[in-house]
Amino acid sequence: MSGSLNRPVRRRAFVLGGAAAAGTAALAGPFATAASAAAFGWSDDGSNYVVDTGANLVFKVSKTNGDLTSLVYKGTEYQGYGGKNSHVESGLGASTVTITQSGTTILVSVAYGTLKHYYAARSGENNVYLWTNKADTSVSATRYIVRVKAGLFLNDEPDSYTYAPTVIESADVFAKSDGQTRSKHYAKRRVIDYSAIGWTTGSVGLYIVRSNHEKASGGPFYRSLLRHQSTDGGGLYEILYYGENQTEAERFGLQGPYVIAFTDGGTPSSSLYPGTLTTTWADSLGISGYVAASGRGKVAGVGISGRDTAYAYTVGLANSAAQYWGSARSSDGYFSIGGVLPGTYTLRVFKGELAVHTTSVTVTAGATTTLNTIAIASSNDPANATAIWRIGTWDGTPAGFKNADLMTYAHPSDVRAAAWTGNVVIGSGSETASFPAYIWKDVNSGLLVYFKLTAAQAAAAHTLRIGVTTAYANGRPQITVNSWVSSIPSPPTQPSTRSLTVGSYRGNNNTFTYSVPASAWLTDTSQYNVLKIDVASGSGTTSYLSAGTSIDALDLLS
Repeated sequence: MSGSLNRPVRRRAFVLGGAAAAGTAALAGPFATAASAAAFGWSDDGSNYVVDTGANLVFKVSKTNGDLTSLVYKGTEYQGYGGKNSHVESGLGASTVTITQSGTTILVSVAYGTLKHYYAARSGENNVYLWTNKADTSVSATRYIVRVKAGLFLNDEPDSYTYAPTVIESADVFAKSDGQTRSKHYAKRRVIDYSAIGWTTGSVGLYIVRSNHEKASGGPFYRSLLRHQSTDGGGLYEILYYGENQTEAERFGLQGPYVIAFTDGGTPSSSLYPGTLTTTWADSLGISGYVAASGRGKVAGVGISGRDTAYAYTVGLANSAAQYWGSARSSDGYFSIGGVLPGTYTLRVFKGELAVHTTSVTVTAGATTTLNTIAIASSNDPANATAIWRIGTWDGTPAGFKNADLMTYAHPSDVRAAAWTGNVVIGSGSETASFPAYIWKDVNSGLLVYFKLTAAQAAAAHTLRIGVTTAYANGRPQITVNSWVSSIPSPPTQPSTRSLTVGSYRGNNNTFTYSVPASAWLTDTSQYNVLKIDVASGSGTTSYLSAGTSIDALDLLS
C-alpha cells in the first residue's frame, strides 16, 4: 500500500511441534506498521477485484474463479501457502464473478454452476464477510479454507500440525520420531465449543468466526478439522458440510455469514459471534437464499424439570432443512433459540451429549414459540436406573474412560496413550479410569470385567447395558458372562467413514441391552463373575481401522 512506513521487526513463525523447536522459531523479516487508511472502495487490476475496506485491510478476489488471492493487513500479505489461494472447497474453477457497491458495503458475487459464494466488505472494518449457498451435490463438500503464509504465527496447537516423518493412516495422520501423532483432524473442539478459530502474535490476530451452521449437519456436538499448520503455512477452516463421521444427511441452502477477521491481537469482538452477529445491512444485497431477521422466529422454554444438575443441558432443533441449538440455564433449564427459519422441528434435550427428551415444535416468522416447562421422564435418562454396578456415566460421551480426552487430539497409537488392554475389577475404585474409551476387534477385543454378586443377586436374571457413542465398520459389543454367550446384536446406524482415529467419538448414541439369565451367574458369592466384551463385525481392516466402538457407559441393573 502506498504511504506504508516499513521497518524490520521480529515475527513469530510456524514451527515443528516441540518445545525445543519453538524456542528458536522466530524469523526476522519485514512487518509493516499500520498504514494510513485509504478510501473505502474497489478497483480492477485486470485479474482481480481489489477491495479496500478503508481501514487496514485490502483483499483481492480473482475475476476468473472467485478465489481470495490476496489478504493484506497493515501492509503485510497473509494469504497463500503452497502456491494455493483461499477458496471454497479446494477451488471452484472457472466462475462468473461480479462486484457491486452499495453505500458502505461492497459485495463480490461468485457463481459456479448451482453454487453461489459471496464476499462482503464494510467501510472501516477489518473483516471479510462470507456466504456460501450450495444447492446440490455438484460440489463434493462445503468448506472455506483461509490459506495463510508461513512465518507469521506461532504453532500454538502442535497436534494439528500436519507434517511429521511417518504417515500412519490415509496420508493425513502422521507420527513423529518420538511417537506423538499429528493430523489436521485433531481439533479438540465441538462446534458448540467455539465461535472463532485462528492465531495471534499478541499484536495481530487472524480468525475465522464461524457461522450459525444452520445448514450444516451433525448438530452442536459435531467435531471436524478447524485448522492445520505445516512447513509451508497454515489453514483455517469453516466446515459447512464434511463427509467424515457425519451423522446426518447433507443440508442445502445459504450458509453464513462467517467472517475472516483481523484484530489487534485479541479474539474477535463478541458482536461478530454466532447469535450476536447482526447483518441488517445485507438484507437488500440480493444474496441468493438470504432470509432477514424479520423472516425468522424464536423458540423459548420456561424451564426443564427432571435434570441432573451435575450436567450441562443443551436444546437442539433440527429438520431436513436446518439445525439450531442453545444452552439451558443451569438454575432452571430456561432456554432461548433465535434466528430460526420457519418450519416444524424435532426438539431434543441433551444431557451432556445424550438425548433424554424429544418432542416437536413449530416456528413461525416474526413470532416466539413459547414452551411450558419440559419434563424429562425418569425413564429417559438411563442413569436413573438402579444398578448393581456401573462403569462410566450416561452422558453420551466416553468422558472419564481411559484415553478418552487424548482421543480428541491424537491417534490411538500415540505414545501418550495408556495401554488399550487391561482388565477391570468392580470395587477397585478405578473402574472407569481403567476401562478403555474405545474397543477394537483387532486391538483389545475380549476385555474382562470382574465382579461379585450377593446370593440374592445371583438368584435372579439381570439386564446388562452397554452404551456407545459411535462405531466404525459396524463394530458392536457381544458379551460372554462366565459360560453364557449372548447373541450378536444388530449394528445400529452409524457413520460409514473414519471416526475413532480422526479425533471424533461423535456418532449416534445407542444402547445395547442383554438379558442375562440367572443360570449365567456363579452361585459361590466369594468368586468373581467374569464379563467378557468382544467386538463383533466382519468389516474393517486391521489394528485401529478394524471394527471398533466408543463407550458411553455400561452397567448391570438391579
